[in-house]
Amino acid sequence: MILAATTNESLARMSDLLIYSSMAVYTLAFFAHIAEWVLGSRSKVGRTAAALTSPAPAVTSAVTVQVKKAGGTAVLEKPKVVTRSAAGSRDVPDGPGAAGGTVKGDLYGRIAVSLTVLAFLIEASGVVTRALSVQRAPWGNMYEFSTTFSTVAVGAYLGFLVAKKNVRWLGLPLITTVLLDLGMATTWLKTPSDQLVPALDSYWLWIHVSTAIFCGAVFYLGAVATLLYLFRDSYENKLATGGDPGSFARSVMERLPSAASLDKFSYRVNAAVFPLWTFTIIAGAIWAGDAWGRYWGWDAKEVWSFITWVGYAAYLHARATAGWKGRKAAYIALIAFACFLFNYYGVNIFVNSKHSYAGV
Repeated sequence: MILAATTNESLARMSDLLIYSSMAVYTLAFFAHIAEWVLGSRSKVGRTAAALTSPAPAVTSAVTVQVKKAGGTAVLEKPKVVTRSAAGSRDVPDGPGAAGGTVKGDLYGRIAVSLTVLAFLIEASGVVTRALSVQRAPWGNMYEFSTTFSTVAVGAYLGFLVAKKNVRWLGLPLITTVLLDLGMATTWLKTPSDQLVPALDSYWLWIHVSTAIFCGAVFYLGAVATLLYLFRDSYENKLATGGDPGSFARSVMERLPSAASLDKFSYRVNAAVFPLWTFTIIAGAIWAGDAWGRYWGWDAKEVWSFITWVGYAAYLHARATAGWKGRKAAYIALIAFACFLFNYYGVNIFVNSKHSYAGV
């Protein structure tokens, strides 16, 4: 028993060391992303790259058609065909990325991604070591949830990169948020590793909470894309109406994907994970039935989980409703994510809930 306790304490200390080490590497990645954006400013090379990514002009065709006539051949010109975008949309190309088409910017961006991969591996090792030290799922309190959440968020981002998706623009806001999340976890939410109360000691902890963490991580990526969409859409509107944005706005906004691309990305990730969030709520109800003898009791955590579900359901409905696409739907998506954040931080810290017995 004494040997086992000593081993668990050693693993817990190693987990803490790995988490702090990942924060140090994330900090280096943060500065590398800053260098990417600074060196990728709208230089001559960047402007050239942006011009190269401009959409092709309206497709016109002047294919000749030969018609045989008696005594010769007449050449008729086929009518020109002009392609047009859908009503209400803008033909705006995606920006060249944070590097702005510059070689140095791209180099620092690659360094930032490499450091992010290293930090992710270190942090994931810290989460696994924490699980070994407590011999259970490593998300029994807010500290463990936060460290696992940031790990999954970074893992999802890297997964998009591996899938060859153009999401490197997510790097800087993601790493900034991860550092804030880990800073809060290690400063205010730190809880010694311990066993769970009987109500939490269930295989449903692995199922319910793991899906909640994954959903939250993907919802976060969607929220960042939605927020950037609002900024980019305002920028495009200003240009379309003859406005003159400042140099800083131009430098940042012109390197982002178009508003349409950002809107499409946020919609796809939110729509993809929404069924899993539905399963999360159902799994929580089943677990509540096993632990407390009732499936639904209007507990604060249950209520806000359902409010979050309603928020994202309203967003998906708004996206399919004429007059609500675009900015109105984006506002609903941000409100839904704010409900998710309150469900995690607000309910756990400020509201007396049955889900508070795990401590912070």
